[in-house]
Amino acid sequence: MSRELFSERVPFSAWPNPAVPAVAAGVYAIWKGDELIYCGMSGREIDAKASAQPKKYGLVTRLASHWSGRLSGDQFCVYVANRFVIPSLTPEEMPLFASGELNLDARTRRFIHTHLDYAYALVQTSAEAYALERSARRGEIFGRKPFLNPLE
Repeated sequence: MSRELFSERVPFSAWPNPAVPAVAAGVYAIWKGDELIYCGMSGREIDAKASAQPKKYGLVTRLASHWSGRLSGDQFCVYVANRFVIPSLTPEEMPLFASGELNLDARTRRFIHTHLDYAYALVQTSAEAYALERSARRGEIFGRKPFLNPLE
């Protein structure tokens, strides 16, 4: 397996991406400049879902979830908030969260749109996606492990 399976990098600010199929299993890598920060997959049980003909399922819905910046139900967004957004807050901004003038989801979304790109690889089955994701997280695809979710 190699990095040639992956698309060119696309900034999250350019979402939605019409090149990402509405129903597909896939693996994605998220970058902050030259730093690989996260690798993930989507499309578990894609074979069963495809027969039910969902409108959207798999890679497109996962990338859309990450694009949204919403922490609820999205572990990637939680990682981004905890490791990048919260440490960058100034003491003057902290009280603005208590008053509701600032929102962590909005700050996370802005960070994602401003600083992060993704590349993706389409696969046929969820088993292929799982294997490719694990290989990427071990550093075998890009020559480095992702900052937020590496595997030994």
